[in-house]
Amino acid sequence: MTIIWTIVIGFVVGIIARFLTPGGPSGFFLTAALGIAGAIGATYVGEAFGIYREGQSAGFVGALVGAVVLLVVYHLVVRKKTY
Repeated sequence: MTIIWTIVIGFVVGIIARFLTPGGPSGFFLTAALGIAGAIGATYVGEAFGIYREGQSAGFVGALVGAVVLLVVYHLVVRKKTY
């Protein structure tokens, strides 16, 4: 159940992170996928640092931070590829 909850939170957070990060990736599914990846990444990084217990998913704020970090990395990679 926790992975399903992480995906649902990531889906919503991806949309919010898209509005917080200007010039985000085009496409609804790419934005949602980055949000889900951010939520899953925040979950595993939080477990590694002892913020979350094993099996506990990241909260809304942690998932939002993870999604924004992934979007910033996405911008850096895309910008370097265009030059």
